[in-house]
Order: sequence, then C-alpha cells, then structure tokens
Amino acid sequence: MPSNLRSSAITQGVQRAPNRAMLRAVGFGDDDFTKPIVGIANAHSTITPCNAGLDELAHRAEAAARAAGAMPQLFGTITVSDGISMGTEGMKYSLVSREVIADSIETACGAQSMDGLVAIGGCDKNMPGAMMAIARIDIPAIFVYGGTIKPGHLNGRDLTVVSAFEAVGQHSAGTIGDRELLEVERRACPGKGSCGGMFTANTMSSVFEAMGMSLPFSSTMAAEDREKAESAAMSATVLVGAVRRQLRPRQILTRKAFENAIAVVMALGGSTNAVLHLLAIARAANVPLSLDDFETVRERVPVLCDLKPSGRFVATDLHRAGGVPQVMKILLTQGALHGDALTITGETVSESLASIPAEPRSDQEVIRPWHRPLYPQGHLAILRGNLAAEGAVAKITGVKLPRMSGPARVFDSEERCLEAILGGQIRAGDVLVIRYEGPRGGPGMREMLAPTSAIIGAGLGESVGLITDGRFSGGTYGMVVGHVAPEAAAGGTIALVEEGDRITIDAERRLLQLEVPESTLAQRRSAWTPPEPRYRAGVLYKYAKLVSSASLGAVTDA
Repeated sequence: MPSNLRSSAITQGVQRAPNRAMLRAVGFGDDDFTKPIVGIANAHSTITPCNAGLDELAHRAEAAARAAGAMPQLFGTITVSDGISMGTEGMKYSLVSREVIADSIETACGAQSMDGLVAIGGCDKNMPGAMMAIARIDIPAIFVYGGTIKPGHLNGRDLTVVSAFEAVGQHSAGTIGDRELLEVERRACPGKGSCGGMFTANTMSSVFEAMGMSLPFSSTMAAEDREKAESAAMSATVLVGAVRRQLRPRQILTRKAFENAIAVVMALGGSTNAVLHLLAIARAANVPLSLDDFETVRERVPVLCDLKPSGRFVATDLHRAGGVPQVMKILLTQGALHGDALTITGETVSESLASIPAEPRSDQEVIRPWHRPLYPQGHLAILRGNLAAEGAVAKITGVKLPRMSGPARVFDSEERCLEAILGGQIRAGDVLVIRYEGPRGGPGMREMLAPTSAIIGAGLGESVGLITDGRFSGGTYGMVVGHVAPEAAAGGTIALVEEGDRITIDAERRLLQLEVPESTLAQRRSAWTPPEPRYRAGVLYKYAKLVSSASLGAVTDA
C-alpha cells in the first residue's frame, strides 16, 4: 500500500472521486489506486549531449517501475548546457538552473503527493538540483545518471570538451593553426553523454554513488552503452523496493554519507564544484557541513586516480578499471570510509563492496593503490586570509609551484580578463583577479573555463595565478582559486584590490592574502560603494536577491 496522505486518502471514498477521475484519464484502473505512485523526473533535452539520451532511460525506468508494481508518472525538468553557454552571458543561468531544477522537482512531487522518485539527469546542475529536491521532500528516491560521453580522438590523444577550450588558447598563442583548431572542435564531443573527464558531471555522479543514492558502478557508465539503460531499469526496481520499505533519503544522506562523498571526491581528483553542491545538498538534508570539513578529509585522503583534466584518463577508463566501487573499497580498507553508512539498496557500504578486491588491478594505471598515490593528500584545499575571510577553494593537483606571489591584474568581468589573455597582455608571475562574478554579483557565479583554458593554451599555466569570486569548471586546473567569499558585490576584500597590489596564493599554508596594510584597506573600504544591480527583473534579479554566500553553498532558501 502507498504510505503518503494522498494515497491513503484516495481510497477513503466519494470525497476523492475527482482525484481518481483525473488519474483514470492518464491510465489508472480500479486496481491501480493501491499502488505507489513513482514520479520519474526526466531532464531530457536535445540542447546538450549530456541530456540527449535521457528519454530512453526514463522510459526504461517507467517500464521497470510498472513491472515492480508501481504506477510511474513522468514529468520534465529543465537543463542548460554549461559547455554551450561557457564564456557568455548565458553562463549566468547555469548555477541558477540548479535552484530551478530543485524547486521544480520539489513542486511536482509535493503537489502530486508522490510516493517515490526516480530522478534522471546528465548535465552538471541536474544532479545537485535533483539531490537537493530529494533531500527536501524526503520520499524514497534514487538518482540515475545519464552517463558519460566517450572520448574523441585526434593524433593518438583522447579529447574532451576542455580540449576545445584549450585549443583556443593554443591558437591564440600561435602553437596550433586553423586546421588543427577545427579538427579538435570536430572531434572533441563524438556523441551523447556528459563531459568525459573527472569534471563536474562525472564528479557529482560519483558522489551520489558514494553516498548510496545511485547504484554501484552506475556513475561511470557510458551514455551510449547498453548497460546504462539496464542500470536505469534496475534503479527503478530498487526504488520501488525502497518505497515498500519506506527507506527515505535522510536515512541515507547522513553525516557519514557526506564524509564518504568528500573522501571519494578527493581520491578521484574531482571538481571544485563538488564543494559548492555538497554544501547545498547538506543544507537541504539538515546535515551540518562546512568548508572546514573538506579540509579535514583532504588531509587524510590521497588522490588515487589519474584522471583529466590534470591527469591522463577519462571516465570510461575509470569504469573499465573498476569504477567508483574499486576506489571506495581501497578507501574502506584503509579506514577512510564509513562502511556502516546505508545505501538505497538497503545494504551498507561495506556490504555493497564485499565482492570488490581490496587492491586495484595491476593491469591498469587509472586507479593507484593506497601506498602509491598520485598525490599524498587531497587536491581541493580551503584557503583563507584577508582576501577570503569566509574561505575559498583551490584545486592544487598538477600544480608544480604551490606558492605564488605576484602583482594583481584586476578585471571586473570574465570577458575583460579573457580579452587580456588572448591579446597577449598577461605575463608570467601575474595574479589575475576576476571579480563581481560571484553568486550575487554576477549574478550566477559563472565558471571561468574560458580564461583558465586560455592560460593553459598560452603556456602560462604554471606561472600565472587566478582568483575569482566566481566558479571554475570541473575541467579547470592550474594555480586557480575560486568561490572567494565574501564576494566583491557583498563588499568582500576582493572588491578592494587595485592593479599592481601584491597577492599571495600559498596552497601549503592554505593562505590567500592581499599584501596591503589594513589601514589602506580601511580607507578603500570606506570609499567603496556597492555596484548597481546588473538585472532589474526576471530570474537573475530574483536569484541575486535571494542567494547566500558561496561558503554556504550559494543556496536561495537560506
């Protein structure tokens, strides 16, 4: 029997006849009113390869849920493509879409009193948006990832969408010609699926598997492989079982689950966006989590996987090497994972990993053993200092020089910074400052993949630093610091930086410091005035009015 108020009330007699009449119109028969209603939130869209294959998964899940004795009901939610909007004004809508997705799923499930939820997503914000809704409504739920794209190939090397962004910088620097730039563009994204490295989409899918909210091995499957559709069907079957047992998300999304997720992000070398999204999901689940928790886990968990953007391999390589379960088993064996945390199958983490070997296979190089890590500690460092009193996030893998001190080059938008890079105006030793791109100031906290890729492409990745109150793509690497809080629009110190000021980025000391006397900063602060809002109406206006600091997850319901 369904457990929620709608389902029990609908059998109570004549007062619910209109409800039954509406449901009969979409296929309910007399015997169906005692079955649980399972919502299938389908983020299918042809606007992005990440979501172009989701419709098949939704229908496979629908059939499986029906066969398991539920009444599945499909509804849609939005997606936007970060890759297509990157470097444009449209990127301001990307993080905003996370809130829209969360709100839309919560609204549909709440309004129709659904008994369970299968959420299916692909692009970066589908995942955290769906999980925020799942944590809020707390009905039995499971997440189905649309799958990763397979790599493109050119001249013996694997390509991802980041290859195209870096090729722009290489072309600007004169190291590749028009023909090679065109060939990279043609081959970088060969089919359906989310961006292929350990960028944000694959990071978040791995996070949900680590938290027990997705099935084992599902987070690294290729979108176009048969096993992806089979996994979607199995997910729906498992979800119907969870509905019958009343296994709810907040029983799974515990403090231990979040610590497991952070450990897996560190071991994989995942995206900085995981910090922002995990903070937001934890808030929705009423689980205490702060930036300091990421630093605590980072200190005890090494980077075990050699994955792009800074490494050699892509997500499909990780899948063949044993996937997230292999990484988790290594962590579990070393005491770096909570084995008693619950999963959507009803098993504990330890039980679900029982058949996985404690050591990775010797015939692969993607996953390193614990005693021979890629880096001895995690790669996402939390920096503080007078430039980031509330904290900032640095991705320090692949950085040969963990400390940099240089003159500030100040830009009040991403576009102005990119123009300077492509125009050859940036020199080794510079520290670029991109501000007024935070959650409120942007608004929308744009990702800075275009400038960071241009820096890499120009050969300045080891010698130029970049700090911003915006975000970075999961494809970003180098000496870059994002999520600087308080942001410029809120009067943070980043708003007071002037051209030529010396800035120190010290990953080893976890320091982000503007080397200017406090008395000078006080004078500048007294003269600073908040900028006029960039938007006066619409969703970006509402977002800017509601959004919290990045240090709290940039949520809009705080």
